[in-house]
Amino acid sequence: MSGAIVIGSERSEAGLPAAMEILARGGSALDAVEAGLRRCEDNLDDHYVGTGGLPNAQGVVELDASLMIGSSRAFGAVGAVKGFPNPISIARAVLERLPQHNLLVGPGAELFAEENGFERAELLTEESRKLFLAALQPSDESVEGERTAAQAGDELYRKTALDLVNHFAPHDGPWGTINILALDASGELVVGVSTSGYPWKYPGRVGDSALPGAGNYADVRYGGAACTGRGELSMRALGARGIVADLARGLDPAEACLAMLTDAATLPDEYRAELRCLALTPDGRHGAAAGQSGSVYVVMTESSTEPEFHPRSML
Repeated sequence: MSGAIVIGSERSEAGLPAAMEILARGGSALDAVEAGLRRCEDNLDDHYVGTGGLPNAQGVVELDASLMIGSSRAFGAVGAVKGFPNPISIARAVLERLPQHNLLVGPGAELFAEENGFERAELLTEESRKLFLAALQPSDESVEGERTAAQAGDELYRKTALDLVNHFAPHDGPWGTINILALDASGELVVGVSTSGYPWKYPGRVGDSALPGAGNYADVRYGGAACTGRGELSMRALGARGIVADLARGLDPAEACLAMLTDAATLPDEYRAELRCLALTPDGRHGAAAGQSGSVYVVMTESSTEPEFHPRSML
């Protein structure tokens, strides 16, 4: 055991200090992951999670989030949640207060949130509304990712999204899913994911972030993993579960992440876009992979004074 550690995807640096503060004083990985992701969800400069997330094709923000505990593989998630700014906390409530279920979506998830005292809030900010309208114009940036170069699938997705927006006539009214993985002093490993999903998505679309084995997986015997980017590919490849399975076979975290991306790359997908992943083992080893150069992930240990950026291995 190497001591407490927390890692995250790009832009998780907004929440990692809060997570490490909890771990450093002996707190749980579950508390740390929730606290870190809440900070990210509340970051109004981030338009892919929480308040200010980019909306669906009707101009409505829908949020997905999940948590998985490595020791028990207990899982809680919500999908397509409207009007509640911290879906990661609702996901935790599902995990702890509704153990007969793993995943709630849409109105059911919102009813559960109300019953458990979560407060409603407007999620579409003026800035995200402007981005929603402006970003449908032609661009050489990817639709979902960390400001990476667009691929052919991004261009087709943007065109299809514009068709959806025109069809639904939406009201006049930094980027990507965030992963946080934490290992605490007791050896517990927890993985959490939060996102507003693909912008301009068809209403009700739920991506890999809310699905165990796809966007999120944790098994304290071998490690935890999470994915960002093209969630439909991760769902088809069972990306996070595949990474943990390769950790169990003895691959190191970066190798396991690269193996998953290699597998996902074999799947036909005319909307293909960037897919990324990262992994953390029970002994504190970590790694990540991406399909484009310049990609990073974020790490904090008990000796860290600030978030540390590490390069991802490139497919």
